[in-house]
Amino acid sequence: MKVLICDPISPRGIELFRQRPEFQVTVLEKRLAEADLLPVVAEVDAIVVRSETKITKKVLEAAKQLKVVGRAGVGVDNVDVEAATQRGVVVMNTPGGNTITTAELTFFMLGALARKIPAAHASMAAGKWDRKLFQGTEVFGKTLGVLGLGRIGGEVAKRALAFGMRVLAYDPFLTEARARQLGIEMVLDLDGVYREADFITVHMPVTEQTRNMLNHDAFAKMKPGVRIVNCARGEIIKEDDLTAALQSGRVASAALDVFVVEPLAADHPLRKLPNVILTPHLGASTEEAQEKCGIEVAEVITGYLLTGEVRNAVNLPFLDAKTYEAVKPYLVLGEKLGRLLGQVAPPLVDRLHITYGGKARELPNIDPVTRAILRGYLSVGGAKDVNNVNVRAAATAQGLNVEEKRSDEPVTFNEWLHVQLFSGDAKVISAGGTFFGSPNNPRIVRLFSRPVEINPEGVLLLLNNKDRPGMVGYLGTLLSKHGVNIANMSLSRDAAGGQALTVFNLDSVPPAQLLKEIQTDPDITNVHVVTL
Repeated sequence: MKVLICDPISPRGIELFRQRPEFQVTVLEKRLAEADLLPVVAEVDAIVVRSETKITKKVLEAAKQLKVVGRAGVGVDNVDVEAATQRGVVVMNTPGGNTITTAELTFFMLGALARKIPAAHASMAAGKWDRKLFQGTEVFGKTLGVLGLGRIGGEVAKRALAFGMRVLAYDPFLTEARARQLGIEMVLDLDGVYREADFITVHMPVTEQTRNMLNHDAFAKMKPGVRIVNCARGEIIKEDDLTAALQSGRVASAALDVFVVEPLAADHPLRKLPNVILTPHLGASTEEAQEKCGIEVAEVITGYLLTGEVRNAVNLPFLDAKTYEAVKPYLVLGEKLGRLLGQVAPPLVDRLHITYGGKARELPNIDPVTRAILRGYLSVGGAKDVNNVNVRAAATAQGLNVEEKRSDEPVTFNEWLHVQLFSGDAKVISAGGTFFGSPNNPRIVRLFSRPVEINPEGVLLLLNNKDRPGMVGYLGTLLSKHGVNIANMSLSRDAAGGQALTVFNLDSVPPAQLLKEIQTDPDITNVHVVTL
C-alpha cells in the first residue's frame, strides 16, 4: 500500500510508516499546488498532511485508490471532508497533539503583552535604555476572559489560575459543575466578559456565530485598555476594527498568532502598530507537538489500513458493515434532532436523556446514534473538532451527563427517538423523531412537548404565537415582503384561541429586519432560526 506524506511531519512518524513492510512510503520534498498534486495521488492509499497541502475535491477525485487522509494536527480546514465522505475516504486527525503547545503559546503571549517584552527587546537591540517607556502591568489579580473552554481554553485557564488571575469563561455548553471543577467563574453572555476582563483570549472555532465576533461593537463594550490574545482562528476577529481600536487606545494591545489571510500581507496595517505582537501561526510549532502529531497520525492510519480500526475519524463511526446499515437512518435523524436542540436550547443544560422506543430499541448498537445526537448538539454550540470518536469525551468535558434508555413503553410510531435536555431536575426542552414510510424519510414529530410534523432539512423558523385569526396569513405576508418563500409549515396549538407553536420550512435564511418585525408583535414570542 502506498503512503504519500505531503507536508513535513516528525521523523519518528515517518519511521513508523517505513517500519511496516506493507507500506511503500513517499515523502514530498516541497508542497505541491493542486494541479501538480493530481498525478502524484493517482495510486496512493493514504495521504498525510499538516496545514499546508490542500486536499480538495479534485485531488480526491484523482486519488482513485485513496482510503484515508490523515491530518497531523487538530483542524481539517484544508481537507474537503464532505467530498471525502462521498468518496468513502476516511479523514482522521490528531486532536490531542496541539493542546498543550497552543495553550502555552497563548499564555506566553499574554505575559509578553503585560510586560511589553518584544518592544523592550527591540529597543535594547537598537542600543537604547528606555525603562520608563516599557512599564508594564502585573497579571496577578487581573481578570482573564476565556472565550471557549474546550481542551485548549481549559489549559489556559489552569495556567492563569496558577498566576493568581481571576478567570471568567464564556462557553454556551459550559455547565456550572464543570466551571466549579476548574475553579473558574461561568458567564452566561459575552457582554459580561467584555465588561470585566482585563485580558481576553479566544479559543473558539470559526462558525457563522463566531466569525467577526470581536468587532467594533464588541470592542466598544470592553473595559478600556483591554488586552486581546488570539491563537485560535483569525476569522474570529474583524481585523480592520481591531486596528482602529488599537489606534484609539480602546484596546491597549493585542497578540495575534492567526490571521484572516495567511501569510499576513507585508503591508498589512497591523504590522505597523507598536502595541501589537505578531507571530506566524506558531500555535503547533514545538518539537514536542510535532512529534506527538507525527506519531499519532502514523498510528491511526496504520491501524485503519491494516486492521480496519477507526480512531480519530471526523467522518465515520466505528462500526462493522452490518450494524452500520441498521443504524444508518437513525444517524441522520439523530444528528438532526441534536442540531435542532443545540440551536434552541437555553444555557445551563447539564443532562441529555435519549429514549429509544419502538423498533429503535431493537437496534444492535445504539451508541453510534447517541454519538450522532451529541455531535449535532455540540457542534452548533462551538464545540471544537467534535467527531464520532471524541464526542462523548467532549460532552463530559463540558459537564454534560448523557443518559440512554431502551423503552418498552408503547409509542405511537413504529420507531421513536426522543431527546430531552435538563438543567438540574427541570426539563428545559425536548424533541422527538421518527420515519414516515421509509428510513429515508425522517420527520420531527415532537417539539417543546407539542405534536408537529417537520421535515428536518434546510432552514426552519420556529415561534410561539397566540392562536388568533389571520396569524398565519400575517406571517406569510411578512415573509413574502422580504422575499422569503415557505416550503412547508406545521402548526400545533393547545386550544382554540390559546397558544400555538408554528414552524416554517423556508427556502432561505430570513433577514434580520424580518425577524425584527416579527418580534415586534406582542402575540409572538420565542422566535428561533434553525439551520439543519
